[in-house]
Amino acid sequence: MAKRKLTKQQTTRIRQQQDKLRRQSKNEPSAADTQAGLLISHYGKTSLVETMQQDIITCINRPNLPPLVCGDHVIWQPGEKQNEGIIVAVNERKSELARPDNQGRKRIIAANIDQILVITAAKPELNEGLLDRYLVAAELTGITPVIIFNKTDLLSETEFTGYLQRLEEYQDIGYQVIFASCKRQHGLDELHHCLHGKTSIFVGQSGVGKSSLVNNLLPEANADTAEVSEATGKGQHTTTTARLYHLPGDEGELIDSPGIREFGLWQIDKAQLTNGFREFTGYAEQCKFRNCLHLNEPGCAIQQAVKEHKISGKRLDSYHRILASLGD
Repeated sequence: MAKRKLTKQQTTRIRQQQDKLRRQSKNEPSAADTQAGLLISHYGKTSLVETMQQDIITCINRPNLPPLVCGDHVIWQPGEKQNEGIIVAVNERKSELARPDNQGRKRIIAANIDQILVITAAKPELNEGLLDRYLVAAELTGITPVIIFNKTDLLSETEFTGYLQRLEEYQDIGYQVIFASCKRQHGLDELHHCLHGKTSIFVGQSGVGKSSLVNNLLPEANADTAEVSEATGKGQHTTTTARLYHLPGDEGELIDSPGIREFGLWQIDKAQLTNGFREFTGYAEQCKFRNCLHLNEPGCAIQQAVKEHKISGKRLDSYHRILASLGD
């Protein structure tokens, strides 16, 4: 008896059924079961994901996924309970901010960010070395950095003038610097304009006022705040994990990150470091030796530029300190 030839529709239907059975055997969701989402906060094995309908659900992460971070664009499927789900895939990141952890392993702080807002203040004391490390990280990852000097209300006119002069060096090499005060509502309009239409992250030492700025920009965020310790002069940790917030009117996204006292640079070699100091560009190409590290080598164009006051000696000293920390 001759076999009856299947129609094109029947063949397609059989293949779909076979694909479904294969997915079920592999425990893979079909495209109809999955949805896109935005990871707004991550807690170990679980994450908070914002759905396309702007609901917030708790998701567990598939074991085979890479480490997930705030700002990731993910694919998730509903779980057995309401407002629960499973993250099954993560989209490719356009950018990421990373640093080494205590064991020297890569720790990604946030993903898919357009700009890094480095929050500094007079209390705890402005740390140019830490600031320079953030700027190097931004330069080498192609993320735009902006410097925020917060808590200006704590300073006398003379003290404020001193900090203006210290930060003027950064303005002279092209960095945007915003002076802000939550108590006096100073600089917040400029900060709003800076954040417009971008995904930004607040980074900096504990106690510089990141969470206070978040609360002023987004009162509903209700981020925890704490005063600087009188005993140590250092900030106290209030934010324990990075969290993404939406600015009013869909004007952008803001990530508040935990404060830190040190910021290591991830996988940067000595040859790359020069590219992290934007004012060195051009001069480094004029050095006598191609592998010049701008220490005491003869014919170093950067050392000569410092002597001619074309490059800040403080910034070169900062470069040397970071260079020494990179090891061999």
